[in-house]
Amino acid sequence: MLSKVLPKVGDLLISEPFMLDENFKRSVVLLTERGDEGDVGYVLNHKSNLLLKDVVADCWDANFLIHIGGPVANGTLNFIHCCPDKIPGGTPIGKDLFWGGDFETLKLQINSYNITESEIKFFIGYSGWDKGQLVAEINENSWIVSDQYNPAMIFEYSDKNIWKEAILNLGVKYAHVANFPENPEWN
Repeated sequence: MLSKVLPKVGDLLISEPFMLDENFKRSVVLLTERGDEGDVGYVLNHKSNLLLKDVVADCWDANFLIHIGGPVANGTLNFIHCCPDKIPGGTPIGKDLFWGGDFETLKLQINSYNITESEIKFFIGYSGWDKGQLVAEINENSWIVSDQYNPAMIFEYSDKNIWKEAILNLGVKYAHVANFPENPEWN
């Protein structure tokens, strides 16, 4: 279901096709927190050049790609997963998805090779909006809000295909948008 206002935790924010802000160009953001102070989410399809083993010394063989969650607090590391049985303490965010959890247990699971990339995604930084800012951006048509997606898309699709898949999941009305060129002058 699409909405112009009041996105909820677990919804996707899909950037309009020609958004100029490089932080959010052709982005899909998973909304993880809505509150009186503002909103928080993670860009699902902007990868960094870092692997988990590059930033967490205790995970010496962790070749998990780290994504750029957004332009805020790039010194932080967060994760979304679909395996609460392996990582306790995560915050449910809908559709069998969880935000965070016990980091010491996570490191043990990773070092024991009990977690795969199809179960978890790591982020440096996050996307944040002050109170009312996100709803204003939605009303300006910068974002399309959707709860129509398969959670496996978050972990299993390539970064280049997540935006297109999110658009296609919006239905026939939006399907043509998935094939728009990144630059309208290329048309």
